[in-house]
Amino acid sequence: MIRLYISSFLLLLSLGLFAQTQTGKASFYADKFEGRTTASGEKYKHNKLTAAHKTLPFGTKVRVTNLANNQVVEVVINDRGPYVDGRIIDLSKSAAEQLGFINLGLAEVKMEVVDAGDGKGKTQPVAIGKVSVEEKEFYDLSISRLNPSGFGVQIGTYQELVNLMRLSENLKNSYKRDVTIQVKVINGVKYYSIILGQFSKRAKAGGFLADIKKKFPDAFIVEFDRL
Repeated sequence: MIRLYISSFLLLLSLGLFAQTQTGKASFYADKFEGRTTASGEKYKHNKLTAAHKTLPFGTKVRVTNLANNQVVEVVINDRGPYVDGRIIDLSKSAAEQLGFINLGLAEVKMEVVDAGDGKGKTQPVAIGKVSVEEKEFYDLSISRLNPSGFGVQIGTYQELVNLMRLSENLKNSYKRDVTIQVKVINGVKYYSIILGQFSKRAKAGGFLADIKKKFPDAFIVEFDRL
C-alpha cells in the first residue's frame, strides 16, 4: 500500500524546497551526447545553456557560480543526473566554457534557483531510459490521508508520475517499509516527495539513512511534525 500524505501549501521561492542553495561539484556533457534526447524530450545541444539535475523540475532556471573564479552562468534544467556521488549538476559544454573549467573537467560550484518555471520545459516529456513504461502497466493503490508523526527518510522529490510510481513500488518491495508521499504546491506547481519509513526516534531514522545512503546519496531525515 502506498499512502499519500497530503500537505499542500504555497511557499515563497526564497523559502521553498527548490530555492535552497546547493554547493558541490559540476561536470559537463561529453561530446558524444550531442543530439541525444534528454529526459525532458529536448535534444541536447552543446551550444545551449542547459543542464541536468536529479530533482529540480524541467524548465527551472538556475544560476551557477564557479567558486574558484567567481564566473557565473544561468542555465535551464532539461535533463536528469548527474548520478555520481558529490556532483550536483551536469552542464552543457557552452555553460562549462562560460564558467572556465573545460580543461579541468570538474568545478566546485554554488547553484541557486532563479526561476522555478512551470516544470514542463519547452516540449512534452517522452518515455525513455529508466522511466519508460510498458504498454499495459497498472498499480493497485490504497490511498488514505495521514497525520504522521516521528521521523522518515526523504528519498527525493519528483514531478513526473512515472518516476513516482515506479520508485514507490520498488522502495516498498525492497525495504518492506511504509512509503509516504508528501504533496507540495510551489508557485502553483505540484511536487511529490517520497518519504520512506516512519520511525519513533531520530536515531532509528539515522540508522536506516546510513544503510541506504550509498544508493540514495541525496536522502535526508525529515520530521513529520515540522513538515
